[in-house]
Amino acid sequence: MDPAHLHLIITHLPVFGCFLGMVVLAYGLFTKSKATIDAAYLVFILSSIGGGIAYLTGESAEEVVEHVLGIAERNIEAHEESAELTIIALAILGIACSITLVFSYKLKKYLNELAILILLIAIVCFGLAARTAYLGGKIRHSEIGSDPHQLNPNISYLRLTHDRFTSLNLIVCDKQWQVQSNH
Repeated sequence: MDPAHLHLIITHLPVFGCFLGMVVLAYGLFTKSKATIDAAYLVFILSSIGGGIAYLTGESAEEVVEHVLGIAERNIEAHEESAELTIIALAILGIACSITLVFSYKLKKYLNELAILILLIAIVCFGLAARTAYLGGKIRHSEIGSDPHQLNPNISYLRLTHDRFTSLNLIVCDKQWQVQSNH
């Protein structure tokens, strides 16, 4: 498995981990269960670590796709900028959870307030991670966030139809000719 493949696999962890951690933390606050709240903190720490791995493997993933036909550089840049903000937020979440877990015996009277603060940070992290994932999806999936019938402006298209059941697309880009069937 190369770093680009690892990037694609691990990028789901910050999104789903933050969501799961929020649910577990909210339940722990509702039931006033310290063990459940601590479990949520561990989920957030794992999500932060996953975000760090995704961030560190992002450059390798970029090198793989930046020269692929039809990939827009602006989508890569938007994803990268969003990832920078997301990793900062995830680092804050992971550090806050780690400090709270380690020093919970000293912070006993503030544990509920800290849990609420961490829940708020987690909500922000989830939103940022989800946005980063959405922007990452747009790199290879042009149907995300746009009209799926809209053509890529960076590619010249010529559509030739020779009967009503089949068609032939001739795509011209960077002096390469590629023939695709629509079935």
